[in-house]
Amino acid sequence: MQAKEIEAVHLQYLQKEGRTRTWVFVTQLLLFAAFIGLWEMLSRANLINSLIFSYPSKIIALLWTQLLDGSLLPHVGLTVWETIVGFVLGTLLGTLLASVIWWSPFLSRVLEPYLVVANSMPKVALGPVFIVLFGPGLTSVIAMGLAISVIITTINIYTSFREVNPNFVKVVQTLGGNKRQIFTTVILPSTIPTILATLKVNVGLSWVGVIVGEFLVSQMGLGYLIIYGFQVFNFTLVMMSLAIIAVVATLMYQGVAFLERRLTSQFK
Repeated sequence: MQAKEIEAVHLQYLQKEGRTRTWVFVTQLLLFAAFIGLWEMLSRANLINSLIFSYPSKIIALLWTQLLDGSLLPHVGLTVWETIVGFVLGTLLGTLLASVIWWSPFLSRVLEPYLVVANSMPKVALGPVFIVLFGPGLTSVIAMGLAISVIITTINIYTSFREVNPNFVKVVQTLGGNKRQIFTTVILPSTIPTILATLKVNVGLSWVGVIVGEFLVSQMGLGYLIIYGFQVFNFTLVMMSLAIIAVVATLMYQGVAFLERRLTSQFK
């Protein structure tokens, strides 16, 4: 097959992929619009309990009102900041801990059962411990987000370190490479996809930890708004807070996915 024919086939493939992406996006928008429309219709027709589930137009009206009076943005800003801090610290500390465990086989054998126990323990149960340790404030909330993500990060990345093809390690050893060179030239580059995939998981885990922490101790934030709305039976406020969490968490996830695409293309 000549170069022009190959180029034409590749162009057709790209055009087909572009059309497929467009149709996927349009279908996603139609499904979302149908869901919102059905929700609105069923609530207004009293086919579902509008007191509990509210309805989209009422949620949007409340969102607009709180944006105009400035009462919403401090809650959103605080929760997003807490989540980003827990996300970044959880990823960095988990990666560092996995690296330390890989570096020392003795430490690996000592800590492995403790990692299993820590992973099996429900992290939410640590909330009261953090409250007593750090006090009922911002630090406790961040600690909750950190606790949930750091263990998963450590286990995933350490497992990925161990699963690197040993033949690659032997090549570097044969050429006289030391342990640091093995780690920087073989182990770490080979686990970049796992680290990026773990980042995606940590987005959701960090949100879970922060929201649960705000349930327990916070007087501000989206988690606080959810609890407050439940206490005063204002489920429109609850649904609005959940919608904001969904939007911001999706944006964070898409940001990590964009970073993954950029870094993956560089390592190809």
